This record gives sequence, structure tokens and C-alpha cells, in this order.
Amino acid sequence: MTRYDGDGADAERTFAALPPARGRGFARTWWGRAWLTALEGTALDSGQLKAGRGLARSGAVGAVSVRPGRVTAVVQDRDGTAHRADVLLQELSEERWDRFLAMAVERAGHVAALLDREMPTHLVEDAESAGVELLPGPGDLEPECGCGAWDHCGHTAALCYQVARLLDQDPFVLLLVRGRGERALLDALQARDDASAGRPAQGPEGVDAAEAYAAGDILPSLPDAPALPFEPGTPPSLDAEAEPAAGIDPSALEFLAARTAVQAHRMLARALRDGHERQPAEPEPTVARDAVRLAAGEPGGAVAGRLAEGSGRGREGLAVAVRAWRHGGTAALAVLDEEWIVEGERLARARAALDSAWDEDERPALRARANRWTVVGAPVQLRLGREGRWWPYREERGRWIPAGDSSPDPATALATAGRAPGSQPPAKPSPHQSHDRPQ
Repeated sequence: MTRYDGDGADAERTFAALPPARGRGFARTWWGRAWLTALEGTALDSGQLKAGRGLARSGAVGAVSVRPGRVTAVVQDRDGTAHRADVLLQELSEERWDRFLAMAVERAGHVAALLDREMPTHLVEDAESAGVELLPGPGDLEPECGCGAWDHCGHTAALCYQVARLLDQDPFVLLLVRGRGERALLDALQARDDASAGRPAQGPEGVDAAEAYAAGDILPSLPDAPALPFEPGTPPSLDAEAEPAAGIDPSALEFLAARTAVQAHRMLARALRDGHERQPAEPEPTVARDAVRLAAGEPGGAVAGRLAEGSGRGREGLAVAVRAWRHGGTAALAVLDEEWIVEGERLARARAALDSAWDEDERPALRARANRWTVVGAPVQLRLGREGRWWPYREERGRWIPAGDSSPDPATALATAGRAPGSQPPAKPSPHQSHDRPQ
């Protein structure tokens, strides 16, 4: 987390406490190890270094505050006593920062590496050639601790080990201790680059949002919406020679990336459709519902098995849910799963739709239960969705299966079910049968 102070310069960054580091080293990068070398080559008491490693490994170091010239954290002893620990490192002078900026602006690769959270050795070597020492040397890390120790104690050592882990993640931490935060450094590089190219200094990009809306003419100046790509993008392939991390199934990961691209394309198509702002919001995804969406992408056997288990439906139930999904997404899935009582105005509208859907001599005999109307003597059924549309179903091997897309007209939906393979034509009603008589 970065806290912005004053005029907005990133003068201080505060990092949440890191989890315990049991079973791993504190520095994996060469610059992180250089930081620890500066500590370990200076401390007079190796026992304090060992104590510091133990505290850091156990998670005793709290949130770490990083600002020019100083890093700070509260470190707890094993008995719970808390001490404020500080480690000081001299800031670079303005003259040395000018040298560093002059070097960096001529070598764009250095800045690109920093933005990738890397600190290549040639960046440090070029800085040294310009008279700028970025990494600390022996004796450069000065300790201050509330416990009263005059040299590095277990608390300041623990803080140094924790900072090494932060440096692994982001070398800009070191530059901030030396006096320049990431934003300030990048702004200074941009200004120097503009000056060397003869370009006028650039102000902040864009305009103030409140001013733009107050002007009232922002909409005509907005660019047109982007065109919808013809098809979903193709995710990058995994490195075939790389060893997968423990617990990662490469085939499952590739399938998940591909289905994510399909879902993103579908969501973009919905957002670009005329009138999308008037459409109801889609329900929040759940694990069970998302398993159905993924299964509709026809994964391989192992992934399909995991999805069947994760959905809670089993393989056969998941196959039925996938058929529903393909007919209408989350709405169709809700009709498959939910049985609800139709009453009041909804029931009146449903009965009116059924009465007007067929001529009197063609109307099938229907037996009603909740939101489901089953044709008497035929394995076909209508289900009413909460949005007022009718969904066709047919019975196969004792299970009701989605048989087609929904329709606002029950006769159209029932005809879809009647055309399904293995279905029988709807039975004619007897003079005594009502189309909505409960079972």
C-alpha cells in the first residue's frame, strides 16, 4: 500500500505485515541479497542476526513504513513485548540524483527494467560509473531501536530481513529510501526527456471530471464505442518446457483462460448492444453456476470431472444443466433448478397467455403444478420463468430435459418441445379436462 502525503508525491509507502517466512530464504534476488550482505557484514553480534532471522521467520515484524532515509516497523519479542525498530540509509544528494537521471534517460532499458520490478546489474554498474551508489555497503544500514541497543539488535535485524523480501518484490523500495519514490522519479525522467527533446513540459493528462460535466458538452466529444471483435481472443500458450508449479494442472489452466476470453467477449457484446443500460443486471456468479458455464465449453475428461464435482450435480446432472445453459444462460439455469408458486397477477397473465395461445379445438390438456404445466398423456412440459417467458421441456429416461429456447408464446415453446426427438404429439383435451387444473 502507498500513502500519498502533501502535494501528492509518494513520500511514504506502508507495506502490510508479511506472512511468516518458514522454510524459505529472505532474499531471492541479487539486490535483495546485497542488502543483507550490508547488514551481515557489519553487525558485531552474530547472535543478534540469528535472533532477527527467527523473529522475521515467525511473522513478528509488523507493517513496514518506507520513506526517504528510513524504514520503520514494530517488532514483537517472543514474549509479546513490542519495540519500534528503525534502519537508516543516507539519501542521495540532489547532485547525485541529477547524475542518476541523466544516466537513466539515456538508457530507456533501465527504466523499463525497474517498471518490471527488476534491477539489472548493469543499471547499478552504470549508476556507479556516474558516481551514484544505489545499494548499501558495509556500515551503511544504521540501526535505531526502542530496546536501547546501540548496534544491530534482533529487532533491527528482523526489520532488515523483512525489507529484503520487499526489495525482492519491488526495487523501487530501495530508490525511495535513497530519496525518490516511483512517481517522483518517473515524473523527473519524463521532464528531463521532454527538455532534451525540446518539447514543452507536459501538465496533467485529461481534464477535471467535475469541470467537464459542469460544461454540459462532454457527450458529443466522447469517442465512438469500439467495434466488437469477430471472435474471442486466443490466450497465450503456456511454456511447454517450464515445470508447472505444484498443484497446477496446465490443461485446466489453459481451458480456464480460453473460457475467460469467451466470457469477456460475451460481456462486451452485451455492453455494446443498443439499450443495454435498460437491461437487468446479470445475477452474481456462484461456484455452482460458474461450473456449468465452464462445462459448456466442453473441457477434457479430468477437468469435466472436477466441474461435475464442484457443481454438486454429478456428471449426468451437469450435462442437463449445460443443455439449459446453452438455451439461455443463467435464466435457463434458474428455470431448470427452481420450482416456484405462480400466483396473483403473474398467474392471471399466465392463464391469459395459455387461453389465447391455441384455438379451442387445438388446445392440449395441461396439468399444472407450481410454475410447470405438463401435457397430459405426453412427455412434454412448459415451465414459466420469473421473467414471464415459457421454456419447453421433455421427459427422457425419467428426467425432465430442456428442449429448446424460450418464447413469450406458450404455443411456440410447446411446439419446440413437440419437435424434439422421441417426443409425442400433445394429447387433445377431453371435454372435462382443464388446462390449469392442479395435480
